[in-house]
Order: sequence, then structure tokens, then C-alpha cells
Amino acid sequence: MDLQSYLARRAPDYPATAALGQCLRAMVEAGLDRLPLPGSGHTLERFQRLAAVGGHDLGLCKLYEGHTDALAIIEQLGGTPTPGSTWGMWAAEPPQARVKVSPAGHMVNLNGRKAWCSGAAVLSHALLTAWNADDQQQLVAVALDQPGVTITEQGWQAVGMSATGSVEVEFENAEAQAIGDPGDYLQRPGFWQGGIGIAACWYGAARQIGERLRQHCAERDEPHALAHLGAVDSALQAAANVLRFSALQIDAQPEADAELLARRARAVVEQSVEQVLRDTGRALGAGPFCQDRRFAHLVADLPVFLRQSHAERDLAALGQRVAQQPGEVWAL
Repeated sequence: MDLQSYLARRAPDYPATAALGQCLRAMVEAGLDRLPLPGSGHTLERFQRLAAVGGHDLGLCKLYEGHTDALAIIEQLGGTPTPGSTWGMWAAEPPQARVKVSPAGHMVNLNGRKAWCSGAAVLSHALLTAWNADDQQQLVAVALDQPGVTITEQGWQAVGMSATGSVEVEFENAEAQAIGDPGDYLQRPGFWQGGIGIAACWYGAARQIGERLRQHCAERDEPHALAHLGAVDSALQAAANVLRFSALQIDAQPEADAELLARRARAVVEQSVEQVLRDTGRALGAGPFCQDRRFAHLVADLPVFLRQSHAERDLAALGQRVAQQPGEVWAL
């Protein structure tokens, strides 16, 4: 069964983290997590599948994207995941939550606290960033069902994306395996390529929200709603085009630095998604927010997921990269 058929058979309503975990495990067992790697020649297919899950349910998409990203990273850095395992990819580094790794070597111990650990209570393993004695970032793989790992109920009071259970996790002499060398997580080409995959998730949800407006306009001739639909269409077309272009660029130059490409793609998709949310809400009014459970879920979840972007901070970083480019950067 392909991914689209699988999702079509499931009701997009996952009331709690356990339901998301059960669905992710079923997808893994069905082989639906085996996405083409970024730069493999089929990057657009990878983005399309992430977008499909995003349009189905963003909580599930958060866990699915993290799991498939972890699998890609492990393969890129020479590791082998345990068959049937489900993975989190936890790389947030707030100053109050840092994990230390010791000693140097292939097998290490973890101590400290990690924040924003999506799906921690329902996953079997996690990739996470930690810090060695030389204050270098080291990626590690850890099994979560061991005595040195404590899944807390702290750090997550969300309404949107609530079912992802993105809590804090404590490590006390937990056994882990180093993946790659210090610094490899950020230095590999796949880091920025994966960042565009996140934008594909945003796009998938926005496309589903826009479809609700398109169906409304197909049934009723309302000039103002049609104007909003025109704005939504132009926004989604811009987002789709930049994702397609990005996939082509990644496949053409899989080892190239994709930071500028990713920052541009994420900025365009973020602006497009915000346009879709605004225009769809203004066109449809309160009705679907209050009476259409799937729509209400998506519009509550999407703004939270979208904040994986750092807004003006990311735009400033993009502007800095553009300012440093030699010559014409916007030639047609």
C-alpha cells in the first residue's frame, strides 16, 4: 500500500501522543517510512510524502518527519538503525537544557536534560545533539527504554500540536552511541536539505486548509471569497514552485552547501502559509473553525509547527547571505 492510500483509510484525529505513536509504528511496519534520501535524484518525492502527511495531521507529521530525518542522518553518517525502530530527532539547544557526553569514543554516556523532545513517550530511539568535554557538538543515538532515561511531563503546555508530547527528557549515565564525528550534524549537506523538508510539511497542511476554501467557492459564487481564493492560489503556487526548484537543485548538486537555498525556500513557504491562514479564515468566517474538526485541528496546529522558523532572525540571516553574494542574485 502506498502512503496516500494508507492515509486515506485513516481518520485524521489522533487525540493523544499514544495514538500518534501507534500510527507511526504501523507506518514503519508497512515500510512507509522509507523515503528517498535528499540528493538521491528523487528529493521531490521525499517532499511530496512529507507534505501528504502534513495535510493529513500535523502531529503525526511532526513525528514522521523527525523519524524519517533521523533515518536519513544515520545513513548519511554511516550508521545502521535497529529494524522496526521509531526515532525522534532532538536538536533544540535552549541554554537551560544541555546534555553532556563522555567519555570520547564510539560508546558514550549521557547526562543532562533535553528539551522539546517530540514523541518521547512513544518512540523507541532518539538521535540528539549533545556536547563533549571540548564543548563540541556530538550527535548520539540512544535507546529510550533504559533506566538512565526519564521521560518527564514537563516543558509542554501546548494547545496546538498538543498530541506530539514534546516534553523534556532527563539522562543519567544513559548509554548511547556516537554517530559521526563532532560537528558532523551541522556540517553535512543534509542539514539544510532537511530544513527544506520541514517547509514541505508546512506546505502540505496549508494546501489542505486552502482546499477547504476551494471547495467552498466551487459551491457558492461569493466574490469576496473568490478573491481570497485567488490570493490563496497564488501563495500556494509560489510555495509549490520553490519546493520543486529546491528539490531539483539538491538533486543536481547533492554535496553543495544548501543554506542559501534552504533559507530562501523556508522564507517563501512561511510567507505563503501565513497568507493561506489569513485569507482562508477571512473568507470562511467562524463556521469551519467551530464545526469542522479537521480544519480546526490544522489551523490550531500549523502556527505552532510554523514557529520552527525563527521569523525575523531567519530573515536577517537570509539577508546577510544575500548581501554577501557576488554580483546579480535575482537574474531571471
